[in-house]
Amino acid sequence: MASEILSKPLKAAARKAGLAGPSQERLLELSRSRLAIEGVTPLIDHGRFAVKRLVGEPLEVEADIFCDGHEKIDAALLTRGAGDDDWVETPLTFWENDRWRGSVSFGEAGPARYTIIAWRDAYATWASDTRKKKDAGQDVSLELQEARALMDRAAAAGRGSKADRKALKSFIARLDKLGDVERRYALFDEPETVDLMNRVAPRDDLTRWEVEVPVWVDREAAGFSAWYEIFPRSQSNDPNRHGTFDDVIKRLPDIRQMGFDVLYFPPIHPIGKAFRKGKNNSVTAQEGEPGSPYAIGAPEGGHKAIHPELGSFEDFARLINEAGAHGLEIALDFAIQCSPDHPWIREHPGWFDWRPDGTIKYAENPPKKYQDIVNVDFYRPDAIPSLWVELRDVVLFWLNKGVRIFRVDNPHTKPFPFWEWMIEEVRRHDPGVIFLAEAFTRPKVMKRLAKVGYNQSYSYFTWRNEKWELEKYLKELTGEECADFMRPNFFVNTPDINPVFLQLGGRAGFRLRLALAATLGGNYGVYSGFELCEAEPVPGKEEYLNSEKYEIRAFDWFAPGNIREDIAFFNRLRREEPALRDFRSLAFFQCWNDKILYYAKRTADRSSYLLFLVNLDPHNAQGGHFEVPLWEFGLPDDGTLQVEDLVSGRSFAWQGKMQHWWLNPQDCPYAAFRLSA
Repeated sequence: MASEILSKPLKAAARKAGLAGPSQERLLELSRSRLAIEGVTPLIDHGRFAVKRLVGEPLEVEADIFCDGHEKIDAALLTRGAGDDDWVETPLTFWENDRWRGSVSFGEAGPARYTIIAWRDAYATWASDTRKKKDAGQDVSLELQEARALMDRAAAAGRGSKADRKALKSFIARLDKLGDVERRYALFDEPETVDLMNRVAPRDDLTRWEVEVPVWVDREAAGFSAWYEIFPRSQSNDPNRHGTFDDVIKRLPDIRQMGFDVLYFPPIHPIGKAFRKGKNNSVTAQEGEPGSPYAIGAPEGGHKAIHPELGSFEDFARLINEAGAHGLEIALDFAIQCSPDHPWIREHPGWFDWRPDGTIKYAENPPKKYQDIVNVDFYRPDAIPSLWVELRDVVLFWLNKGVRIFRVDNPHTKPFPFWEWMIEEVRRHDPGVIFLAEAFTRPKVMKRLAKVGYNQSYSYFTWRNEKWELEKYLKELTGEECADFMRPNFFVNTPDINPVFLQLGGRAGFRLRLALAATLGGNYGVYSGFELCEAEPVPGKEEYLNSEKYEIRAFDWFAPGNIREDIAFFNRLRREEPALRDFRSLAFFQCWNDKILYYAKRTADRSSYLLFLVNLDPHNAQGGHFEVPLWEFGLPDDGTLQVEDLVSGRSFAWQGKMQHWWLNPQDCPYAAFRLSA
């Protein structure tokens, strides 16, 4: 860098001037950064945490860049991706009010970085000033001599490619053969000369921003996925027979037919018998009841073992392969908790809390008690580093078994430093591993988990039902700083959450919540039974009656009233329309009815442009006038757009900005349109 080249003469001059020690160092430090680079975005906590992008997803960087005086300046973005041997330079473009912009993307998953450089552009300054003088009729002979000296400086700087340096040498030779001022100036004014000098001209007062911003680049599934959650033990179609991995394999065509790409299992490990929970969370299990899969650990093993009734590791490997053949990835639950029968308690008692009477302390969320579960203590003297290493190795164990997606149970109750360390460690083995944080917790805690490395996050979408709150929340997720590090997964329901809206909304309620999740979210998830509109609750609670968490169940997956076609429709649309792959491409528009959510998903070039109207009232028909976004196609208020109704298959045209639509939830609570100019 130019600042480094200047270091020796500057130091000598400083000594000659009598400067030494801190004064000398401060002068040299400040003199190397003549240009101001500030207000850089995106930047998470001053560069403490990584900005997140997907492979191929644009990273748009902005910064305020300026300098003293009136000289021309220029700037560039420096990036270094996972596959780059050196920094790659991309020009920044002046936008307005000293604000500069640039965009890049990365072609490989893994760690990346960016920073910014800026400099005073001697050639652009010369060209601008000289043209003004020439246009004013002044003699520019001396200016041409200055330009010739600038050529020598460019040659000495050695910037550009070998071909550029050869072209510069040829240019200088041509210039020296010309004596006429007009012809010499014309040579400098040629577009080819301007382009060449942009590549080779010296960069005066080159300033490099002091921060190298970390970027984590994910494979596409981290930002665009459709999850389907099942309990493998309930796949036998017989409530009296424990399901197996082979039973899951039989269901794969059915699941893929609905269009999902991630198949997620709760824990598949041996289940403890001590204090085993019974049906409907009873504290006493009857003989033969399977218990909760979250009570992990038994004599057969712990987190690195499979529940014997599910099958063997050979069966699991066959399931992984068969799922892949159906376009499905298997996601496993990583739950850091143990039954009282877990081998770790015997082998590593120092990892757990013990009460004064010598009994182990089981999990509590007062006044709730979870007698079938005990928690590890990450900060006990015996736990660092052995517990941390063992938990990392559990993830690596399943990674070696072919699992690259993990949904993590209650991560907000475990230390942030552990997650940051563990996720970094796992990514050394495979940068494509995906972690989903199941953390329905306080907003800042949820966001911190995303910062420390989680690729996806549960969100409050499950409880956002009104138009105003959906718009407010989505604008936060897509338009505020968290959009650069937090990717929500819009689960419509979970084994733990049977939302009141679904309990009361009937079949239309399920269809409209599906429409919202699948089109608003880049990632969304469905717990099985949703397609059957199952919503019978424990009275007064957001919990399922006869929950699969505590018993084996059987379902008729094609029972009358199912919404499989709706699910397949939206998942097909997600695969076919690029607009739905970008979570942040969302825009809300005006519809004059507070019960109708109206929004668009679109690509930057408008080649994929979708409009959605969703009736948020599952019981009553709603209609309203809405604005067609003609302005987004560069059309006047009386312009015309071609419309394809994706639900009915009809095609027609909308002329004019104001249109009206009616949505009867008993027919279809949503409308989806593809627009084209």
